[in-house]
Amino acid sequence: MSFYHWEGEDLILSVHVQPRASQTGIVGEHGEKLKVKITAAPVDGKANAQVLKLFSKIFGVAKSRIILQSGKTSRDKCFCIKSPKKLPDIIQMSEP
Repeated sequence: MSFYHWEGEDLILSVHVQPRASQTGIVGEHGEKLKVKITAAPVDGKANAQVLKLFSKIFGVAKSRIILQSGKTSRDKCFCIKSPKKLPDIIQMSEP
């Protein structure tokens, strides 16, 4: 099982977030999740906001097109990215 799947044109990602890291970015696979490091602390939604900003840049979509489906207060989260314009190398260029 992979850390992502397609639902029509929407990309569903299972993510493991590591807050308070020295830098922000995608690390790679972490079990069946995509590991993401962020510099923000997990306080007052700052970590989630930084993940949204990172994904917005990586996938070429507005932050409003990224939905946190589950895991608001957990390190393990599920995101829906509506019709991503770009894909990072770690995600295969398969058709939805």
